[in-house]
Amino acid sequence: MKTLKSFLIVAGSAGLLFLGACSSGGNQASAPANSPAVSNSPAASSSPSANHDADHKAGGGIVVESGAYHLELKPEKEGNETHLDLFVQKGDNHETIPNAKVTAQVQLPDGSQQSVPMTYDADGKHYTAKLPSAAAGEYKVAVQSEIGSEKVNARYAFKL
Repeated sequence: MKTLKSFLIVAGSAGLLFLGACSSGGNQASAPANSPAVSNSPAASSSPSANHDADHKAGGGIVVESGAYHLELKPEKEGNETHLDLFVQKGDNHETIPNAKVTAQVQLPDGSQQSVPMTYDADGKHYTAKLPSAAAGEYKVAVQSEIGSEKVNARYAFKL
């Protein structure tokens, strides 16, 4: 009888340890294999630059890889506005895509939504737009790109 009680206590404890190990791993989120990864990095910089395009090249922004495409967003606070730079590139060598139609759907920290068309800057080899807001808080951005007949989308979040 004493052996049976000891066995039940040991088996119950082992079961609780097993359930505890399983439940702590269950809180980890994992992205589906076919969805692009999203980085919630803060803005690369919060100071304005006199020569913005010359100072920024691809690298150091918030990156989303979607299929063969590399989309990198660099938000920057400039006075009462937020400057958005988006690098749209393809392939392993990150070849710039100059002829895409790009729109940013932005949710501002106050919850309001704005649709902002992005224009291509040939000198900087990237797409650019300005938001008429530099409010402190979290911005959520959904970039919708049409590259030829392909639609390439990416989601970002950053704080100013």
